[in-house]
Amino acid sequence: MTRKGSDFAGLSVAITTPFKGGEVDYDTLRSQVEFQIDAGTVCLVPSGTTGESPTLSHEEHERVISAVVEVAAGRAKVMAGTGSNSTAEALRLTRWAAKEGADAALLVAPYYNKPTQQGFYEHYKAVAEAVDIPICIYNIPGRTGKNIEPETIARLGEIPNITMVKEATGSLDQASQVLATTNLTLLSGDDSLTLPFMSVGGEGVISVVGNIVPKDMIALVDAFNSGDATAARDWHFKLFALCRDMLGIATNPIPVKAALQMLGRDTGDLRLPMTPLDEHGQQKLRATLVAYGLL
Repeated sequence: MTRKGSDFAGLSVAITTPFKGGEVDYDTLRSQVEFQIDAGTVCLVPSGTTGESPTLSHEEHERVISAVVEVAAGRAKVMAGTGSNSTAEALRLTRWAAKEGADAALLVAPYYNKPTQQGFYEHYKAVAEAVDIPICIYNIPGRTGKNIEPETIARLGEIPNITMVKEATGSLDQASQVLATTNLTLLSGDDSLTLPFMSVGGEGVISVVGNIVPKDMIALVDAFNSGDATAARDWHFKLFALCRDMLGIATNPIPVKAALQMLGRDTGDLRLPMTPLDEHGQQKLRATLVAYGLL
């Protein structure tokens, strides 16, 4: 069965938003986009959690999306992060992304206000009916405070341009139920669960670790898709500690920005309330990068 959204199968990378002196560093952002395109990344995902969207002004949020679309220039897809806990704001951002030429929009579940399941349904329906581009539901209850239940996702999957789910519940059962009851493309929201989710029908990942080693994540996905389970498992275990540390040492994107700084690809600057990785975390992360062969 070919699923809706399968043209986004493979590696998508949730790219960071580089800052310098408190401002968005568009030159570094452009170089990050080129780095991903050179690696063969299928899709770039700007202004999501990893892109520190909560602390981008509305103007910055729009400009980051526009800049990534402009630099990508059709060489890779762009799935713009346009979610909000205000349906009106999510609508505005998604319309902007569509107007600027984004290929899809990633909408995180409304957070903090904890809608009912009907509220989730009406939120996504309102946005999907207002734009023509594909919509990816981003379900991450650890951040939003509430799960979008599989039954609600199944209802949403009947809307034509809702085509994907970024599955970040950490639950293989939830992923399996979504895949069993919908025709949506499921993308892992946790790097370390990419292979387990693909084993039950997921088709790729929206990745944090792909900021650092996109070619290795592509190798994992390609190995699985070619039927080489042993090679896919080998890549899974090679990547595991790095994937674990990107989300485990501190809140994303603190570790990935620290890693990019260590690798000379970013200033490492964050916006409050995100703060730099502490000394103990830096030592642990550096050891992981050394063990991986990156330093």
